[in-house]
Amino acid sequence: MFDALKAYFADLTGGAPAPAPEDEVRLATAALMVHLIGIDGTVSGPEQAICRRLLMRHFDLDEAGLAALLAAAQSADREAVDLYRFTAVLKRRLPSEDRQALVEMFWEMVLADGAVHEFEDNTVWRLAELLDVGTRDRVLIRKKVEARLDKSEDDG
Repeated sequence: MFDALKAYFADLTGGAPAPAPEDEVRLATAALMVHLIGIDGTVSGPEQAICRRLLMRHFDLDEAGLAALLAAAQSADREAVDLYRFTAVLKRRLPSEDRQALVEMFWEMVLADGAVHEFEDNTVWRLAELLDVGTRDRVLIRKKVEARLDKSEDDG
């Protein structure tokens, strides 16, 4: 009986094993980042560069690992009908402070080109809400990133 149930569920999933939790988190994070940098209809060089840098640093990836992750993320983003598919994974798998760190990464990307499009602002707001990062925290995180970027411009 148990074997029959296992076979039934394997057929439902195409026989593919479930992805490891850390792979789910990587893919969900990268897919949201890919979605976010393209939401305004223009993917700028600075946005792409910061996306790549953040993913490499956050997940300790080399160039090959980053390329594979970005390819999978772009495919997943194209196939997704909503953002919940990704945020649900992150909300389930990550503690609050890690979800806040993701919102910080989102703001870094949005602010990378020096202009925040209303679609980008709205998308970060929606992502933060779906990740259960409250309005106050989202605004404080944005101010923190803006201050850091202003300081780096003054230093550079």
